[in-house]
Amino acid sequence: MASTARRDAPEPPDFGILKRLARDQLIYLLEQLPGRKDLFIEPDLMSPLDRIANVSVLKQHEVDKLYRVENRPAPSTSDQLCFLVRPRVRTMRYIADIVNADKMSGRSRKYKIIFSPQKFYACEMVLEEEGVFGNVTCDEWSFYLLPLDEDIISMELPEFFRDYFLEGDHRWINSVARALQLLNSLYGPFSRAYGIGRCAKMSYELWRDLEEESESEGQGRKPEIGNIFLMDRDTDYVTALCSQVVYEGLVDDTFRIKCGSVDFGPEVTSSDKSIKVLLNAQDKIFSQIRNEHFSSVFGFLSQKSRNLQAQYDRRQGMDIKQMKNFVSQELKGLKQEHRLLSLHIGACESIMKKKTKQDFQEMIKVEHGPHRADTCWLVGAPGMGEVTASPPATALLEGFDIRESTSFIEEHIDRQVSPIESLRLMCLLSITENGLIPKDYRSLKTQYLQSYGPEHLLTFHNLKRIGLLTEQTAGETLTAVESRVSKLVTDRAAGKITDAFNSLAKKSNFRAISKKLSLIPRVDGEYNLKMPPDMAYVFSGAYTPLSCKIIEQVLERRGWQGLEEVVRLLNGNEFAMADSALEEGAGGDAQRVVLALFLGGCTFSEIAALRFLGKERALA
Repeated sequence: MASTARRDAPEPPDFGILKRLARDQLIYLLEQLPGRKDLFIEPDLMSPLDRIANVSVLKQHEVDKLYRVENRPAPSTSDQLCFLVRPRVRTMRYIADIVNADKMSGRSRKYKIIFSPQKFYACEMVLEEEGVFGNVTCDEWSFYLLPLDEDIISMELPEFFRDYFLEGDHRWINSVARALQLLNSLYGPFSRAYGIGRCAKMSYELWRDLEEESESEGQGRKPEIGNIFLMDRDTDYVTALCSQVVYEGLVDDTFRIKCGSVDFGPEVTSSDKSIKVLLNAQDKIFSQIRNEHFSSVFGFLSQKSRNLQAQYDRRQGMDIKQMKNFVSQELKGLKQEHRLLSLHIGACESIMKKKTKQDFQEMIKVEHGPHRADTCWLVGAPGMGEVTASPPATALLEGFDIRESTSFIEEHIDRQVSPIESLRLMCLLSITENGLIPKDYRSLKTQYLQSYGPEHLLTFHNLKRIGLLTEQTAGETLTAVESRVSKLVTDRAAGKITDAFNSLAKKSNFRAISKKLSLIPRVDGEYNLKMPPDMAYVFSGAYTPLSCKIIEQVLERRGWQGLEEVVRLLNGNEFAMADSALEEGAGGDAQRVVLALFLGGCTFSEIAALRFLGKERALA
């Protein structure tokens, strides 16, 4: 953990290289269709494209007009059409309709399809079935990774979670492996690789195969990243389902952060216009509050406002020369800081209003348990006093007052507060309890469908398939206690013991894992949210994110030794690989840099917790 003689964390690698490589390749592909052309862009590629090559860059390379790929007919009059798309069957049918319509009218045009990040055989088959495969040229834009900030890169594949974890579609594993290959060639080679989860293991193994087939460009260069950790999202659903209380997480929940930027509406800007704001380390205000518990944010913004006003007030006693220097050197920066400060204060006010309407305080109590002195996420807000939180008697997360929590969810559904929040609480209850008892499952499902409509039947079906919302069945699992006992007795006796356990309330794997890894902190006195002692601050001191705790423990042990029981409860598929030769040749800073790759997405709470861990352990 933290030590008084701690070294500063190393600088993260320059991920800007990824952006420059992607832009150069896109320009090259566009120039393969010389002359003026119209560009059709799939909607979920528009934001990533804007971060790579904006409209002015596209115009410089003879892109005339931009269109969204939509269901309606294409309005383009250009003789050359270029499509920047994801490898989706429905998009191929859209393009085929355009080509076939031109054939019917006798119009001759050139068509180019650029797939991102790669093309799939199924797409080519659709084009062939539609009779247009010979009319189009196909290319791949190997855009695997987008830098969102100094220490965040994203694959920007919104369908990854559904495709793999729900549909069982493995097609994106190749993209993950190629992304790892790209990172290894630019910032590696990695001397240590850890991971857990079936998808993580398959991605790692495919990446190693790709490395063996090609001459790795990373070999022989000085590495900038020494360790890599791959984790499947289904290793830890609990953390993803918990209400976020760090500032960046609440901004995402309220306004939806998309591709590193957010649209602040009139309620934030205090005008009739919306403003798109890039949220990264370049925003001096945001960079200081993004990882903070929401209770600390008001105090910081208030103090910042007073400091800013004091800097403006310095003008009063200035002579002409001093005023000239002030205007030329400081005024512009102060105005920018004032604008950002106003936006974040407005965002905080909007978050407070929305969360109050959603009974957010009550939801936190259901998840974390009631706090003495009624302290929670609002502690530290104007008039709320000291930024501390009393140790919670955790409800859903520790298994206390489950009946009371179920009643709250029922009331939440009946009042139609929020369909998404109701589902989230139901899933959290299900996972922490290893499934709902049949009576509660049927009751909650019936009430939900009556409140929000029968069209959600498919939602329940999908949540059940993925394991997020299930009902308990007799003999479904063996608890950790049963497993230990069964090793000491005969099969016949073990069967009787299992039957006895099945007649009792089941304990979930989460409970056993939580106890094994001490995910619920035990703190004497009040938990200090302003100067937090551990990663649990991201959930008001009530819970340490399982995903982050696993990463911490594996890095500390340099492997999975001593975590065998935890691995068993997580259904295995763990791995740890080390290359001693690479480790010896790598610099000290590289060995302190860890790249954590979440397959299926991660939350801003987890990012904040890992940043805290990085500072505490001098890791990046």
